[in-house]
Amino acid sequence: MRLEIHSAVNFLVQLLRLHHNGLSESQLEMFKGSLSDLLSHRYRYHWFPDRPHRGSAYRCLRINGSMDPVIAEAGDAIGLPGPYLHRLFPSELTMWIDPAEVSYRIGENGSICVLYEDPRCSEPTAIITVPGLPTEPELLMERVGNKALHMQHTSVQQKYDLSTYASS
Repeated sequence: MRLEIHSAVNFLVQLLRLHHNGLSESQLEMFKGSLSDLLSHRYRYHWFPDRPHRGSAYRCLRINGSMDPVIAEAGDAIGLPGPYLHRLFPSELTMWIDPAEVSYRIGENGSICVLYEDPRCSEPTAIITVPGLPTEPELLMERVGNKALHMQHTSVQQKYDLSTYASS
């Protein structure tokens, strides 16, 4: 569970960094710690590695017309109000944090992208390509432990250029 939460929280913090919102690195680190703690506590009894999709709706983070309550609570805990954070994230963001896989979608009709997949999984991760966009999008890398996950990705929403994503 720790690697999955780490992957998800790093991605959300990177979205905040890319927005050039004026948050300091210490605020981002405090948000990261607050959200990690909340998710770990929340998922403690809703994590089933032998049946990874069981409880997946409970582990879904969703920002749309309203702010996800867990993200808002993490922000409130460190003095960043939910409505303020809501303006910094994409208007439509869905993230699934499941055993052995973390994925997200920006936009209601956007492609689902995998952030983390347990290297012991037997099924290969699909490479996402979008017709009309360059055939060689930049590689994203997130270092998790001593394994690196590489994934092709193209920006789904121009406001959030994710080609510069790097794990912190």
